[in-house]
Parts: sequence; C-alpha cells; structure tokens
Amino acid sequence: MPSALIYSLVVLIWGTTWYAIKFQLGVVAPEISLVYRFSIAAICLFIYARIVGSPMRMSRREHVFVALQGLALFCLNYWLTYLSTQYLTSGLVAVIFTSIIFFNLINARLIFRTPIDRRVLAAAAAGMFGVALLFLPELSAAAGDRTVMLGCLLALVATYIASLGNMAAMRNTGSSLPVVTVNAYGMAYGAAGLALIATLRGAPIAFDASWPYVVSLLYLSLAGTSLAFGLYLALLKKIGPARAAYTSVLFPVIALGVSTVFEGYRWSLPAFSGLAVLLAGNALALSQRRR
Repeated sequence: MPSALIYSLVVLIWGTTWYAIKFQLGVVAPEISLVYRFSIAAICLFIYARIVGSPMRMSRREHVFVALQGLALFCLNYWLTYLSTQYLTSGLVAVIFTSIIFFNLINARLIFRTPIDRRVLAAAAAGMFGVALLFLPELSAAAGDRTVMLGCLLALVATYIASLGNMAAMRNTGSSLPVVTVNAYGMAYGAAGLALIATLRGAPIAFDASWPYVVSLLYLSLAGTSLAFGLYLALLKKIGPARAAYTSVLFPVIALGVSTVFEGYRWSLPAFSGLAVLLAGNALALSQRRR
C-alpha cells in the first residue's frame, strides 16, 4: 500500500475516534472501557493472524520488547491521557500531544542514531503552532485554571511514553516481526496492564448496553485500534518515526471537521490560520529531500 494512502487512512481513522470516545464516557469507568477496547482488538488480531498464517511464535527476548511496546502504546499512554482530560480541555491535550514529533526525533537520535531532519523539526514547530491556533479559545480559557499544570504534566508524560512505544515498535518491525503478530500480543499486554490498573484503582466493572456505547466501542476497537495501529506501524517502517508522528498534528483537523457536521462547531479566523499553518507544515514534513 502506498505511504500516502496509509498516512491518509491513519489521519482519517484516528481523527474520527475523538468523536467516538465521547460515547464511551459516563456509565463505564475509562480504565474498564479501555480494557474492553484493547481486549476486543487483540482477539480480532489473533483471529486474523491465524487466518492469514502470520507466525505467532516469538522468543522470550522478543516478547519483552513487544510487552514494552504494548504497555507504552496501549496502556500507560492511554491511561495517563484519560487522566489528563480531567484537568485539561481536549484542545490543550491535542496541543501537548503534538510534541510527540519532537520526542520521536530526539529518541530516534539517541536510540537508533537517526539524523535529525531540520525540515521535520521546522514542520513540527509549525504543527504545534497550528494546533494552538485551532484551539486558541480553549487555551485562553484554560490559562487561569490552577489545575492546568497537573494536567499538562500528565499529558506530557503520556506523550513521551507514547514516543517510547514508537521506538519499541520501530525495533520490533525492524527485526522483521510480523506487524499483525506484534500488535496482537502488544494489545493483549496492554489490556492486561489496564486491567491491573483498574483493579488497583478499584474501578467498578460495568458495561453500557446502549447502542451509542456499543457501536463506538466496536469502532474504536476494530478501526481505531486493530486497523489504525497496524497501518501506523507500517508507516513507521516506511517513512520513519518523525514523519509518521506528524499524523498526530492532523487528527484535530479531522476531529473539528466532524464536530462541524455533528456539533455545530464554527470556524474562526485563528482556526483557519491554524489549518493553513498545519497544511504547510505537513507539506514540509513529507517533502522529499532534493539531491
């Protein structure tokens, strides 16, 4: 599959999950909903791996790295992000999460000795600025809130852990481990970690049988997790962690597009300006170096 198509699908799917997550909040504790989400995704991937004949055996050492990927990408990252949303607006969380591009650049340099591309660095700065313009009203409203610092710290730690999960994923796919197998085991490890967190926090086990909860859960599990993470890991291998991470900058654009249709969101001049900056940064990040 061409990189451009993979990139577009990742942005489209994860951009729409923001709206789906709204239907997961309320009756069921966030940790429990995440356990359901990654358990369903893991089961589906194990079944798919069996159907396509993906090798399932891995050494203990490989299981360790897959577990690290699972706990970082599918457990701690999501749990801390959910905690941060108790103190921050979704817009501020989105702005902080764009820092994953910088983290990926630095971690890839430290761990894999990957050179830092100045164009991607500039694109990352443009991306963060563009997202900030998109959510300027929310950022202005949050400026006087005393709990913002705690939420920012939680979101920043979640983002850095997600970057470490990206590095583990690069190592695993670079070792020629099948993406389907890695994701299946990784999500199983992530679901187990979330179950442990839910148990330690005393989260009540519940389930919401309403159709909005069930449909959104299935969409998040099948499209937003099983499919999207498989595509994202393939993208990591094709274009590198920094460029692949730029998809996180474009998620809010899709999310606001969905909000425009279903929630009556109205675009302002700063929002349009932010969109223009985002698109310019995206073109810079994905452009090929001229010889």
